Amino acid sequence: MDLFAPLDLPGGTTLPNRLAKAAMEESLAAQPGQLPDERVERLYARWARGGAGLIVTGNVMVDRRALTAPGTIVLDADSPLEPFRRWARAAAAGGGQVWMQINHPGRQVGSDMPGTAWAPSDVAISLGRHTKRFARPTAMTEADIGETVARFGVTARRAEEAGFHGVQIHAAHGYLLSQFLSPLVNRRTDRWGGSLENRVRLLTEVVAAVRAAVSPGFAIGIKLNAADFQRGGFDTEEAGQVLAVLGGLGVDLVELSGGNVESPATLGRTADRRTLEREAYFLSLAENLLESATVPLMLTGGIARRATAERVLDRGVAVVGMASALALHPDLPARWRAGEDVGVTVPRLAWKDRDLAGAGVLALMRFQLARLSQGREPRPRASPRWVLTTDNLRHRRRLRAYGAWLAREPAPHPATR
Repeated sequence: MDLFAPLDLPGGTTLPNRLAKAAMEESLAAQPGQLPDERVERLYARWARGGAGLIVTGNVMVDRRALTAPGTIVLDADSPLEPFRRWARAAAAGGGQVWMQINHPGRQVGSDMPGTAWAPSDVAISLGRHTKRFARPTAMTEADIGETVARFGVTARRAEEAGFHGVQIHAAHGYLLSQFLSPLVNRRTDRWGGSLENRVRLLTEVVAAVRAAVSPGFAIGIKLNAADFQRGGFDTEEAGQVLAVLGGLGVDLVELSGGNVESPATLGRTADRRTLEREAYFLSLAENLLESATVPLMLTGGIARRATAERVLDRGVAVVGMASALALHPDLPARWRAGEDVGVTVPRLAWKDRDLAGAGVLALMRFQLARLSQGREPRPRASPRWVLTTDNLRHRRRLRAYGAWLAREPAPHPATR
C-alpha cells in the first residue's frame, strides 16, 4: 500500500495521503483565555509544510474548569473564535485535513489544579508514591453528564465555524470518555455503568451531539484504546464491540491507541505486563479488530520509520499516525515522499522511578514543540533533568495565571448558548 495514496473517508472527506500527525498536548495556551496564539500558529505551519495528509491538534478542552494542565487550550461557548481561525488557516496551509481533538480529562487532572475533577465513580488514580499528584474525583451526576455531552457539541460546532475540517473525540488514554468505558473506573449501577452497552452510552451520546451540531460534510473521528492494559480493564474484545457500534453513527475514522496514566502504554510500558511491539506498539491488537471494523482505522504508537509505516498499511490499517517522531522531525512525511529513508529515535529514560521517567519523556516532547513554536529546530540531546525542572517551573507560573482567569471568568453553561 502506498503511503502517499489518497484515502476517501465514509462521510465524503478525502485525505491526500495516509500519514497523520497524531495529537500531542502542546501546553502552549496563551493566558488569559487559554487560547492559541502565534506560537501555536508557527508550530502548526511547520507541520503543514511537513507533508502529513491529516493533522490532529493537541487536545482542546470542552470545559474550562477541567484541564489536564494549565497550558491547555480551551474552546467553549465564550471563547473568541479569531485565534482559532488563525490556527486552522496555519495548519491547513499545506493542503492537508485539520481536525481538532476535543476532550474532557475527567479524573486525570492534577491535585494542584483549580476547577473540577469528575469521573463516572469516586475512584482515584492509583500511582504509588505519585498518587497524590492527582485530584480525588467526584462521581458525576446526571446533570453533570448531560452538561458535558452538550459541551462537546458546542466545541465541535465552534471548531467548524473556525475553519477546522473535523474533530476527533478523545475516548482513549484514561480521559473521561475512556473512564466511562473502563469497568475498573466506572462502577455505576445506573444506565451509565455496568454492561458495556451502558458504559459506551456516554461516548455514543457525545458522537450524536457532535453530529447534530455540525454540517454533514464535517468529519468526526474517535480516539479509542485497543486496550487499557490493566487487569480487569477495557480490553480488545470490548474495543471490537465499541467499533461495531461506532460504525453506524457517522464516524469517519477511529484511531487506535492504548493505555492511560496508570498503564502508560504509549511510553512502552503496561500495568498488566503485556509485551508491546517494539514499533507500532498496538499493531497486533489492531489486527484483531480489522476484520470486524466497519470504519477505517488509524494506528498510532511508536511509529518512526518508513518501513514500519508501510508494514502497518500492508496489514490493513488505513492511516498511520505519528506523534513523537514529528516533534523531532516535523517534515518526516515530506522527506519520505522525496525518497529519503529517514528514521527517528524517540527518547526513553532509564531512571529508577519509571513514572518520573515517563514525565521526563513527556517534558522532553513539550520542549521540542516549544522550540518549533519559536521557529527553532528541535534539540533531541537536551538534558532531560534540566528540561523536567524548567517544565515544572513553567507549570507553576501557568497555574497561577489559569487560576486567576478561571476565578474571573467562570465557565458558561452550554444550554444558555
